[in-house]
Amino acid sequence: MKRSIRIATSAAAALLAATTLVACGGEETSADGGLLGQIEAGNVTLGTKYDQPGLGLREADGSMTGLDVDVITYVVNHIADENGWEHPEITWRETPSAQRETVLQNGEVAAIAATYSINKSRSEAVDFGGPYLLTHQALLVRSDDAEITGLESLDGRILCSVTGSTPAQKVKDTLPGVQLQEYDTYSSCVEALRNGNVDALTTDATILGGYSAQSPGDFKVVELKKDGEEFTNEHYGVGLKKEDPGALEAVNKALDELYSDGSFDKFVDENLDGGQGVEKDTVGDLSFVE
Repeated sequence: MKRSIRIATSAAAALLAATTLVACGGEETSADGGLLGQIEAGNVTLGTKYDQPGLGLREADGSMTGLDVDVITYVVNHIADENGWEHPEITWRETPSAQRETVLQNGEVAAIAATYSINKSRSEAVDFGGPYLLTHQALLVRSDDAEITGLESLDGRILCSVTGSTPAQKVKDTLPGVQLQEYDTYSSCVEALRNGNVDALTTDATILGGYSAQSPGDFKVVELKKDGEEFTNEHYGVGLKKEDPGALEAVNKALDELYSDGSFDKFVDENLDGGQGVEKDTVGDLSFVE
């Protein structure tokens, strides 16, 4: 009973605040209560990808599957357990790469786990819990393509990636002769590759491995290295709105537990067929962001 009264009071206060803003002609803001507020209230809106098998995929029946889905679900349930709250109902929101910062800043989602690589520009716009996963950039090519074997063989080829993502641009910076073709989603890139409209797709090995496993015999993953070293290191984090009190600390605490109780290894095995190209990261260490 006390919990219901508290939630009702919070909702009334939020409605009053929103009404006051409109009456004063102020800028419209979101009164979503932040991540912890939503979890306590019993319904939290989370962002993920809908088209990445093994990571974030909306199934035909509307259910959500994948490593990122499992990780962020674990996080919000762990936060609820730590505070003595019931596990919240989760409302999923599709968050393509180009929209992630915007929907966090607008309060449309409380947190995002969507193959969200942490970098400097993104860190200036949003906060990141984690990182909880380390992977590396690779290539997806047609299985009968014997010519594309690595970085140098991409010169002059058509390379696909998605709008708002950085991997293809990193390749072009190294090989100016690469022709970039951008689509809204990775699944569109996969179809373009299947149909021969592009020569290769580049992004994280985790993502490419999921697509390769989804279409056995059609594609293969090719390592992408420069001077014998991994071409990139991609650190996945949980995206959070800046100035969300308590959220970052709570998420990192949950991610530490995710590692220590074996859940991360379990999720990787279940979703990524043993986890080729996936490594644990160091939660709370963002020293790699320059």
